[in-house]
Parts: sequence; C-alpha cells; structure tokens
Amino acid sequence: MRSTSSLGEAAIVAEGLTKRFGKVTALDGVDLRVAEGTVLGLLGPNGSGKTTIVRILTTLLAPDGGRARIAGIDVVAQPARVRPLIGMAGQYAAVDPNLTGRENLIMVARLASLPRAAARARADELLGQFSLAEVAGRPSRTYSGGLRRRLDLAAALVHRPAVLFFDEPTAGLDPRSRRDLWAVIEGLVTGGATVLLTTQYLDEADRLADQVVVLDRGKVIASGTPAQLKASLGASVFEARFPDEPTAARAARSLAGRLRPSLRGERLEIRVEAGSEAGMDILAALGAAGLSPLDFALRGPSLDDVFIELTGRPAARGAETEAAA
Repeated sequence: MRSTSSLGEAAIVAEGLTKRFGKVTALDGVDLRVAEGTVLGLLGPNGSGKTTIVRILTTLLAPDGGRARIAGIDVVAQPARVRPLIGMAGQYAAVDPNLTGRENLIMVARLASLPRAAARARADELLGQFSLAEVAGRPSRTYSGGLRRRLDLAAALVHRPAVLFFDEPTAGLDPRSRRDLWAVIEGLVTGGATVLLTTQYLDEADRLADQVVVLDRGKVIASGTPAQLKASLGASVFEARFPDEPTAARAARSLAGRLRPSLRGERLEIRVEAGSEAGMDILAALGAAGLSPLDFALRGPSLDDVFIELTGRPAARGAETEAAA
C-alpha cells in the first residue's frame, strides 16, 4: 500500500529523543517524521528502542531529552490534549476476558465519555466493521488470537483517533489473521488515519509502510521507502534450498572461502552482484563439493536482506522487553 498523501502535514514528529534506563541508553537522539495519512514502519532488533518510542509518543513515558509532538501538540507539555487524538493496539490484547466483545467496546466508549446510547451504537458499528458481530455476545476469553487482536484494534478506534500506534500488532498470529489485520490497517489509512507500526515481520513493513525507519541500539541507522532501502543493497540474492539444515550448513562451509553465505534453516542465501552470472558459478562450486540443492533461484533483495546487512542479524520474532528497550 502506498498512500497518495505523503506530502501532507506531519502528524507525528520526534526530535532528538533520548531515554535511559539506569546504565542502558534506550534512545540516543532519535528523529522521526510521519506525514499525515501515511504509514511509518519502525523496524529493529529486540532492544533497539521501538517500544520505548511508542510509549513516549503515546504519553506513557517521559523522555530524558528531545521533543515529540502529535498533530503539533507536545506530548510531554500537554498529554491530556494528545490522548484524545491517538489510539494504540499492541501485541497483547488489552481487553477484559470476562466481558463479551460488545461489553468491552461499550465500556471503552463510556470511558471515552460517550453517552450510553452513542456508546452502544459505536460498539455495534465497530463489531460490524471488524467482522465480530457473530461473536459479540461471547466472553472475549473464548476468542481466538486473531479475534482478540481485532477486538483490541476495534477498542483503540472507539473514539475515532486520527493517529494510530500499532506495536507488533500481528505477533503470534497465523498467516490468514495477519492478512486480515493488514487489510484493516490499509482501510484505516485509506480513510485518512496516520499509522506508526512497529514490527519484526519484514513482509509486513514492505506491504504496509510508506516509509521505513530502522533502529539499532537506540539510534536510527537507515530510513527511506521500502523500495529505496532494497535498492541500496545494489545486489541480487542467490537462494538455494537443501533437504535439511546439516546439508545446508555443509554447503555454506564449502563456499565460505570465497563468498559470504548465510543460513536460514535448510536455505542458503548469498548476495551477488546484480545482473551477474554468479549463480552458475555457485552451482558449479556446490556440484564440485558433491552437493545439489533441491531448488534454487536468483531474486531481488528483500527488506530481510536489508535488515541483516544493517544490523548483522535477522529480525527476531518476539516482543521487545522494556528493560532492553
């Protein structure tokens, strides 16, 4: 998804944000700018500072230095003015497991000061929007992970916020549930919302984000559109699949003297010069070592390749802990 309003007014601005937890520097002068009606994908290894940034921007944590504004309003100086403008959904559903889906949404609406009748109407509207009407009368503890995540997202939208923060929103979901939530997020942005999305699923950032910022150890180490970041590698990727991980490891060792192979389970990946015939040379070298892949391909770089090049490790699939954030 690529928004057409990327030149709009900045909805989120961070300038020189710093934050320390004891001796750990979680943020070290982070700058961000998210145009109105666009999606910023915030990427980084565990402990890179992603969750800390979200907590500061949503007024839950004060920075040690720098400034942050939502729609031009300072999040530290005027948090009460910021909160009605924002919504947040994370990787853990923040709903009451003992209430039904409808009761959860009505409760959130009432907490947002909606009158009783308006709260019920808004709850029903969101239940329909998120395809939850059929399970609206069931306690949310009986929901699947995907249904709970949709309910949590619906709760974040009760007061119609203009700026949304999604912190690892699809962590742990099955592929179909992830795609369903992607479609919901795309619909929200089409409707004019601004989204800051933290994720460790690189395909998610590639699909949803207009701009990507990569963090590592509390600093911004790269930024740009997904296409710009992938083009910056200036290389293609030779990918070969073997019957099992030990065979792939043997293949990597056989090539390690001349190339920089990386292993992902039973798959071997090697960056090669774009447009070269290196793939044929690699196959010949593998054949000389008595190894033959089950299949192979030469493809363009992905955000996973960018992430590994920038951070030296693949994106982890897990939550960022605040102690390390």
